[in-house]
Amino acid sequence: MAAVPWELVLLIPMGIIAGLLAGLLGIGGGLVFSPLLLGLGLPPHQALATSTLAILPTTFAGSWTHWRNGTLPLRGAAAIGLGALGGGLLFSHLGGGLRGWLLLGLQALMYLLLSLVIEPRNPLPGQDGTASSLRLGPLALVGLVAGCASGMLGVGGGLVMVPLMVRGLELRVYTAIRLSTLAVFASAAVSSATFLADGRGNLAMALVLGLSAGLGARWSSQRLQRVSEAQLVWLLRLFCLLLAVDSGRRALGLLLSSP
Repeated sequence: MAAVPWELVLLIPMGIIAGLLAGLLGIGGGLVFSPLLLGLGLPPHQALATSTLAILPTTFAGSWTHWRNGTLPLRGAAAIGLGALGGGLLFSHLGGGLRGWLLLGLQALMYLLLSLVIEPRNPLPGQDGTASSLRLGPLALVGLVAGCASGMLGVGGGLVMVPLMVRGLELRVYTAIRLSTLAVFASAAVSSATFLADGRGNLAMALVLGLSAGLGARWSSQRLQRVSEAQLVWLLRLFCLLLAVDSGRRALGLLLSSP
């Protein structure tokens, strides 16, 4: 569907909102991008591809802010980023073969599971998120799983990585969010190249969403530490539940309307 100017203008405030959430929760903004683009009439595959393209400038702005502030552990970021790159590269072609209702159904299932497992945890001794305490192998594996989610389902993977790092690796929520932001950028970069080559994404919409979201992400990234970990977890849980309901509703509608 070709975008018209008024639609592009409407994307700007939604992009800023998505960016604020991205910088605060370590996600790429796809949780706002995908439902919005589906609501504007894009088919599921094009909406998810366009969402991934828009994630690039959003997560770059957040990662750049964390790096400039000296709060991004570089070795851990490299490990999880390389894992996400590998996962995105391996699985970026698979989502195109899934039917629209199945694609959205898998998203709904993923969001529901994540809402159940995410919770604030006290880090183990020595696992406070400092550069010397991060386990690089497990972080790379987390990135690989998130890259798979990005490549197959068109989501940035932040909603996968943050719960895995908090629950599985016992990292502080703040550290998990910072690492997730950079890894989402890495996985989305690989997936975006595939989506552009396949012609699945709407580049004009992606640029408007991504650039406006980048402004919001930079602002909220600078203020991450002001929000308590319990509040961040409840925000993540709430958005996962909302997205599970929305994706499930859309998947059921597509399934019932398919021949």
